[in-house]
Amino acid sequence: MEPMAAAPIEEYGLLGDTRTAALVDAGGAIDWCCVPGFDGEPLFGRLIGGPAAGTFRAGPAGPATLVARRYRRHTATLETTWATGAGRLTLTEGMVAELGGRLLPATVLVRRLSAEAGPAQAVVEFDPRLGAGHRRPRVRQDGAGVVCEWGSLAVSLAGDPALALRPGRPARVTVAPGRPLTLVLAVAHREPLVRVDPAAAWDLLVADESRWRVWCAGIDPSLPFREAVVRSLLTLRLLTHSPTRAPVAAPTTSLPEDPGGVRNWDYRYVWPRDASIGVGAFLGVGRLDEARGFLAWLLHASRLQRPRLPVLLTLYGRPAPRERRLPGWPGYAGSVPVRVGNGAADQHQLDGYGWVVDAAWLLERAGQRLYSETWRAVRGFADLVARRWPEPDAGIWEIRGDPRHHVHSKLMGWLTLDRALRIAEAHPLSARRRRRWEHARDALAAEVRTRGFDAPRSTYVRSYGSADLDAALLVLPLLGIDDDRSPRVRGTVDAIRTELSAGGPLLYRYPPGQDGLPGTEGAFLPCSFWLVQALARTGRRPEAVALFRDLLGRAGPPGLYAEEMDPATGAHLGNYPQTLTHATLVQAALAIRDFPPGDLVAAPRTGS
Repeated sequence: MEPMAAAPIEEYGLLGDTRTAALVDAGGAIDWCCVPGFDGEPLFGRLIGGPAAGTFRAGPAGPATLVARRYRRHTATLETTWATGAGRLTLTEGMVAELGGRLLPATVLVRRLSAEAGPAQAVVEFDPRLGAGHRRPRVRQDGAGVVCEWGSLAVSLAGDPALALRPGRPARVTVAPGRPLTLVLAVAHREPLVRVDPAAAWDLLVADESRWRVWCAGIDPSLPFREAVVRSLLTLRLLTHSPTRAPVAAPTTSLPEDPGGVRNWDYRYVWPRDASIGVGAFLGVGRLDEARGFLAWLLHASRLQRPRLPVLLTLYGRPAPRERRLPGWPGYAGSVPVRVGNGAADQHQLDGYGWVVDAAWLLERAGQRLYSETWRAVRGFADLVARRWPEPDAGIWEIRGDPRHHVHSKLMGWLTLDRALRIAEAHPLSARRRRRWEHARDALAAEVRTRGFDAPRSTYVRSYGSADLDAALLVLPLLGIDDDRSPRVRGTVDAIRTELSAGGPLLYRYPPGQDGLPGTEGAFLPCSFWLVQALARTGRRPEAVALFRDLLGRAGPPGLYAEEMDPATGAHLGNYPQTLTHATLVQAALAIRDFPPGDLVAAPRTGS
């Protein structure tokens, strides 16, 4: 079977309600949406499942030219405008994020088609197919629209003016100026399906926009490149699951790092490492509630496995399902296998403890004293690191091979102990435990400086005994194990920038072809933002600003980023939008602000 022609990943816009998300292409087709949550079954899955997996399109019925695509400023509402033969057709759409205390479905998606300068011919194609088997629904019609049912799940679609809708059968409609077509999709799971009038749904969306604008107004107004940073923070918030306050790594599975290849993974789970980086991003702009929410989730989620910190968990803090392949799914651009679940869940990754304990330290430093239960968890993490740091681990990049003594992991182990000791200055800790942590921290630092450093090249390396470099070492200036302007730190930053360069501001995570998987991968975008951060912190702010501007110009049209980028074409690769990329973008901007602070000419708006 020939793979379906795929829209570029970066052209998709994100619609979200902090419970699930939808990806919509530049033609108005929602090609990915899972229900009832981020990690649920796909309701519309054409993005990786082909036409049989379903879509929900609202857009021009015939030839049209894309004129503009943007989010309404400081909101999660997306607008797409096309030029048609008689005038212009605009699709305005979003999900309603705040539904607490009202008799409404858990998910309300609102889409409005409006015309200017003349009538426009539009099409509505509603073709929901649930899950791995593309299950068709049981359908019933009523006066307001159509209801689709799959056991405990029900979905309704209604229009104003009313449309004769049947799943899988496109409906053509003429949209006249001043007479928009409003569509409302409602989803109910294990609860009664509440029908929402389209006009009332539009009012809900408008009210939701006001709440997002208020949320954005509370973000530090002194931020450089503020519009791009606000868009990233909005994206991070949309990808934070409001019932549990857990940030999902991405709302998608199996978008390829190597189109046509096998590097396709499921990211619809929570990585404590990535989430901890998001904590730093929110704290840096004064959003304390989001930071506290993650640590509260982590305490609950890790309680059964503590002091072991799982590599990833479900949104509800359970072990991630075993990795399996979906037979018959053609994949994005023919990239197979399509996977659900994640096989990295059982790995030992030492670095995660450092990110989490550092997030706790940042919260404490921000004046948010840790609860006794949080401090108990931190003590357990530090005890485990003090005991296990001499062991090899899987490393941050989750390479599916034999464990190694990864230098980045050792450095983050040092960070765990150092930050735990700092927190202990304001919390009870026995003298014996303190000595054990101090001894482990000092021994770890001595070993990594000896075995993990290549003196002739003046750089830390990827693992003991290796000459390869690792772009994750760009976080070195953040740690404090060496002075951030020392020859060791600067030498490492310069070596990575040179030896792992993919052109311009782009970097590979490690030397291509060094992970035991077939095929290649793109440049890893979080590493580029780490480079910006490292340059700013090591006294090279003009270079940091120049690289940051370049990276902002590489966002997709809606202002979003995937995990990776093809250095040759600029195409985005991997799951999208990626929490880690957006969190590191924010932290790079914070470093430009803080090392040292100064005025900047605002960059052009990027999708905000």
